[in-house]
Amino acid sequence: MYRNLLILAICLVNTMAGPVENRAVQAVTEANNQFSTSFFAEVASSNHGNLVTSPLSASVVLSMAAYGARGETQDEMKSVLHLPSESQATPGYSSLIKTLNAVTDVELRLANKVFINKEFSVKPTFQELTQNAFLSSSQSLDFSQSALAANTINQWVEEQTKNRIKDLVKPDSLNDATAMVLVNAVYFKGNWKNKFDPKLTQDRPFHVSKTEVKNVPTMYRSGMYNYGVLPECKASFIEMPYKGGEYSMIIILPDEVDGLPTIEKKLAVHGLEEVLKRGHRTEVEVYLPKFKIESTIKLNEHLQNMGIRKAFSVSEANFNGISDHGLYISEVVQKAFIEVNEEGSEAAGATAVTLVSRCLEIPPPQLPPIFKVDRPFHVKIIRMQDFANDNSSNTKLELFTAHVVNLSGPAIK
Repeated sequence: MYRNLLILAICLVNTMAGPVENRAVQAVTEANNQFSTSFFAEVASSNHGNLVTSPLSASVVLSMAAYGARGETQDEMKSVLHLPSESQATPGYSSLIKTLNAVTDVELRLANKVFINKEFSVKPTFQELTQNAFLSSSQSLDFSQSALAANTINQWVEEQTKNRIKDLVKPDSLNDATAMVLVNAVYFKGNWKNKFDPKLTQDRPFHVSKTEVKNVPTMYRSGMYNYGVLPECKASFIEMPYKGGEYSMIIILPDEVDGLPTIEKKLAVHGLEEVLKRGHRTEVEVYLPKFKIESTIKLNEHLQNMGIRKAFSVSEANFNGISDHGLYISEVVQKAFIEVNEEGSEAAGATAVTLVSRCLEIPPPQLPPIFKVDRPFHVKIIRMQDFANDNSSNTKLELFTAHVVNLSGPAIK
């Protein structure tokens, strides 16, 4: 008899790591960022409207499953997720989670939980891995009572994300063949280091396309920011720090109204690090629309396109590190949310996986530049400070990635 495995991810992030674990934390951070870049590019390729994702949430929960995979199933998952060795996983992930959950200037939380079929036996080694590496607790559920089981899981998700992510798991995704549901939750809420004055917010044009323009509430402030021009990408960017300076929102703005897809393809090749290197701290006039977007994404096909294929196959999946019973992934789902206003921003993400039993040189910017976000744009929320606290590796942690294409407001004729 084959059983299925459902993985849900909701990520909470924290900020402080000890020096002993820094190398392992660096390894899992780099793995997350490599996955993040290709993950968003794949998901965005078929989601052309507003889109928000938490690659960190997907990465963490899929990694839990990957370390329980064996053979070619694990090879595929490790390759796509860029996973470090299991010896680095335990100190790396546990330190990352502890560090992210220790943040004080912003509200950040990362949590994992494993919901196990009360009739299903899990190997002690996998239970130890989820507890020690991913700091995950576990709970036994009767999945034959699908509505009650889904409600239990969804309540936990809501608690971890301040009620922002609801109904992540549908009752019809669960049945008595469901072996377990792995869940990771991420929640972030931060105030800007320099807030916008609401009195300066007013309706301004936003170019949804070359032929469609809307009037949308747009914030304004002038201040010192890390700003850069990317001429070969035909774009510019700004880094907007949150209170405390450890976390920032990066906004990448194409020069052209229809330039966003090209920018995101180039980002998938060059990565965020190359963009940030080219910035200059200077005074900038910033016009930024207020926005709130939510996304629900079925990830099965996207992950298969990226190279995780055998894990979804009833006959070929090998999760013998979890159980000797045949397991396969039946479903991977993510829900994410982001809101930006004068005070700052809030974001949350959740991903579910179900296993079934069986850029470039920049010229000096003109001063003072105007950064007017009046067309589709790309957004990231990242941890700027390295875990070693010395910037020696210059690796940032990406929490959320989004693109904003359309905003609500009256059309301008």
